[in-house]
Amino acid sequence: MELRDQAIIVTGGASGIGHATALELARQGANLIVADFDIDGAQTTAAEVETLGVKAFAYKVDVSDPEGVEAMVAFAVEKLGTLTGVFNNAGISKVQSLLEMDPASYRRVIEVDQFSVYYGLYYGARKMVELGVKGVIVNTASIYGSVAAKGSFNYNAAKAAVIAMTRSGALELAEHGIRVTAVAPGFIDTPMMKNVPDEARAALAAQHVTNRLIPPD
Repeated sequence: MELRDQAIIVTGGASGIGHATALELARQGANLIVADFDIDGAQTTAAEVETLGVKAFAYKVDVSDPEGVEAMVAFAVEKLGTLTGVFNNAGISKVQSLLEMDPASYRRVIEVDQFSVYYGLYYGARKMVELGVKGVIVNTASIYGSVAAKGSFNYNAAKAAVIAMTRSGALELAEHGIRVTAVAPGFIDTPMMKNVPDEARAALAAQHVTNRLIPPD
């Protein structure tokens, strides 16, 4: 894969899948905006990326804020000169049963895991169309978007929506030469998994043929 001189935003780039993806994109020659609410982590990733000989800029963003995502897209064009790709990857999770989950808890996961993907699609695609770029937008879904898991009511709902938005976005943006796709990881050993009790982590790992959580890289 050759991505030399591509200009790509990676959200959730401070750790986990976002961090690993940023490094792989850089190895293929892409210039990056490493975006995350954790600016220290984003700066660390950006510094690692720069050692691979490409441009990288850290950017602090709350992906649940539409104005913040719009500003992130503008920042990318300002720093990189164009925008050819967006990886809508940022997300959160909290293990909680439906009967324990108050509306605020439900809403927060939906805002970060679902609405952020819409914002990335909306502002990213509009900028690509404005620039005449035939780019690519990739969204992080989950196997939980297709097969529900107990204790993840809000996360299941958000990731199912991501899959639906990806399909709809692909249909709508094809005429502009913009491709939209998604990845649906299994159980990845990311910092977000630290919120999962040890017994539950073991049960999740047992669902893989390797009997372990998968490293993000």
